[in-house]
Amino acid sequence: MLLVEGCLQLREGNSMNKAFRRTTVAAAVVLSASLVLGTAAGAYAATSAQPGEAVAAKTGIVSALAEPALTAASNASSVKAWQEFRVSGKAESIAAGTKLTLQQKQRSKWVSLPAVAVVNKSGSYSLRVKLGLKGKNQLRIVGGRAVSPVVNVTVR
Repeated sequence: MLLVEGCLQLREGNSMNKAFRRTTVAAAVVLSASLVLGTAAGAYAATSAQPGEAVAAKTGIVSALAEPALTAASNASSVKAWQEFRVSGKAESIAAGTKLTLQQKQRSKWVSLPAVAVVNKSGSYSLRVKLGLKGKNQLRIVGGRAVSPVVNVTVR
């Protein structure tokens, strides 16, 4: 209650400019809210984080607004037709057990291939791939509302 009384006194003071008073009142409201709602809300409000930013580093709480992301890499840049290679990577802010699908660009469309990987507990995945379409193949991984960067593999 001391914060609220102090805010009212600052608000009533005639010698301060209006912008300073508004900022002070807003800060007091944020601090009061943090006392009522708990430290997580106050820490989030105090950092003035934008939506999508991770607050976990400052509060120790995983942000529900973190954007899911996927990485992808191939263990070979060039293979023979139907030769097996691996595509693997990391999944950020995607739950373990989430299915990830391999896609191949065919003409101007992304086509899902019958190759599925599952995100493990450590957030990584790996899948075996065999391609028969000769030439430069563009591949990507999709799943969990995320799309990986394109991986290029040449089939000769």
